[in-house]
Amino acid sequence: MIADASLTAAPDTPPTPSAPPRRTRRIALSGVAVLGVAGLLFGMRRPLMMSAPACVAGRWHGCYDTFNGTVLMTLVALPPAALAAWFLARRRRAAGIASAGRLALADVGMVVGTVPFVWMTMMPGGGAGVVPARVSLVPLRDLVTMGPVGIVGNLLVFAALGFFAPMRWAALASVPRLLALGAACSVLVETAQYVLRLDRVSSVDDVLVNAVGAALAGLASRRWWRTASRLPSVRARGGSRR
Repeated sequence: MIADASLTAAPDTPPTPSAPPRRTRRIALSGVAVLGVAGLLFGMRRPLMMSAPACVAGRWHGCYDTFNGTVLMTLVALPPAALAAWFLARRRRAAGIASAGRLALADVGMVVGTVPFVWMTMMPGGGAGVVPARVSLVPLRDLVTMGPVGIVGNLLVFAALGFFAPMRWAALASVPRLLALGAACSVLVETAQYVLRLDRVSSVDDVLVNAVGAALAGLASRRWWRTASRLPSVRARGGSRR
């Protein structure tokens, strides 16, 4: 009995290109990160070297109380942070935790990417403890005085938190929640500036820009968000195969 050729013939469809392996993507992302850090170091080499002697000597003044010193110490902390992320990922893989590498990167990234910016916003001004605390509650009034550098700096304050938090917790995997998270953290910082009288203006515009920065950074990591919506579909497939 001769089988029908129409049943045995394979469909004439062009082969689909295979997706690049994860290792290749990781190498490419690591290369981009290294190039970015190298470019940052090259662009800021002169300001950073001004604070280097004080930081090497372990002096507080001239290192930890300056923007240049804080940036320099943050760059120095990147290799230990990468080692900590690797160690956490290894322990979690050994414990059988899914997405151990992503979770470890999120934990370390939130800390390393947020603490330096919060530290810089909490640096006291020249009249700290002397001049009265100032508050600006009129929206959009301070954006003009911020300038491009100030706006970009405020966008970056909680950018790492907005980028990594939804990768760590599924409850934060939405833009409105990231906006609320960034706004809540910013309100805490502005309140601390006011209470401690750090010679800084506690502005509602800082809260708005910080919240927008957290949400925009969260959108950049949307493909890696940790969502619970995928779990039922996986379980359903497993049940259908039985």
